[in-house]
Amino acid sequence: QVLLVESGGGLVTPGGSLRLSCAASGYIFSAYAMGWFRQAPGKVREFVAGISWSGGMTDYSDYAKGRFTISRDNAKNTVYLQMNSLKPEDTAVYYCATGTGPRVVPALYDYRYWGQGTQVTVSS
Repeated sequence: QVLLVESGGGLVTPGGSLRLSCAASGYIFSAYAMGWFRQAPGKVREFVAGISWSGGMTDYSDYAKGRFTISRDNAKNTVYLQMNSLKPEDTAVYYCATGTGPRVVPALYDYRYWGQGTQVTVSS
């Protein structure tokens, strides 16, 4: 059974940081790209960042570049999203997802497994 479990979300003040984690099980984690997506109320789910199977390639949305960092530890079957300089507009439910192949891709339809999401709220 495939399982993706996100953690690390919470309430943070503007300018603060959070580190999200996603623990995967039930498949060969190191063979597939991983991605982080987010969905704010009333909005579509959007790509945040992706990382290739080895961690050698990454991709970010424009709003994430320079503030967020995606990484992975294949020995621990875990992918991370370090988020710095958070803004109120970053408030959303954040999801991790497993790609259908080893390369980084930004489209939702290129991801096969999804976690349940973790809430991130940026507010003073």
